[in-house]
Amino acid sequence: MPTVLILGANAGIGRALATEFASHRYDLILAGRDHEELVILAADLGLRYKVSVRAMPVDLGNFESLEAALKECFKAGGDSLEGFVLCAGHMGNPGAAKKDLREARRILEINFTGSALALEVAANHFEQKGRGFICALSSVAGDRGRQSNYLYGAAKGGLTTYLQGLRNRLYHPGVNVITVKPGFVDTRMVFGKGKLPLVASPDKAARDIYRAVTKQRDVVYVPWFWRFIMFIIRAIPESIFKRLRM
Repeated sequence: MPTVLILGANAGIGRALATEFASHRYDLILAGRDHEELVILAADLGLRYKVSVRAMPVDLGNFESLEAALKECFKAGGDSLEGFVLCAGHMGNPGAAKKDLREARRILEINFTGSALALEVAANHFEQKGRGFICALSSVAGDRGRQSNYLYGAAKGGLTTYLQGLRNRLYHPGVNVITVKPGFVDTRMVFGKGKLPLVASPDKAARDIYRAVTKQRDVVYVPWFWRFIMFIIRAIPESIFKRLRM
């Protein structure tokens, strides 16, 4: 059976996506910081779907160990490893980050630097292999900077641009690169932010992402209608947009 490596499978979309792939008979390697939680999830998915599931520790924020840890994951996947999904992210506290540079740095490093470095390791692996897919979660927040989360948006905007270049690089080697731009999804990242409009469930988001992977899409908004919402937001002239409280 084909195997997929999911980095950031502990909760939210990553956890739902692990379930989605397992339900379609994929073996899994689940990677993330909370190894104990991943071990429990791996046991549950393996029992429910009769697939092979391994849990492996990878800390996206530890740049010194990141490459070696990911290479161990790729080694564990062997020749059956067909894809890599990056679900890790850190919304952080946008308000605190305005005054606390440590929080600002963590938002930028997790959502861009660590993510890009992890994707480089994946790109080198699949480029050499000559097949497979790489799927990474960016965000609609990266389509236009807003005062409410501009650090997070800047990091995700950078990640989107990075993925464009990676898609161009890996096209001829035969590796598909999918950029996923979620809107509001009911996960810990939006917990405590009040009543938000158009919130999707992690399960619905996971189904949309799985479909994008199997259909070899390039860029997909989750849910789909965010493509049109962000088209309108991007079309607002800067002279007007800068006056808005968003």
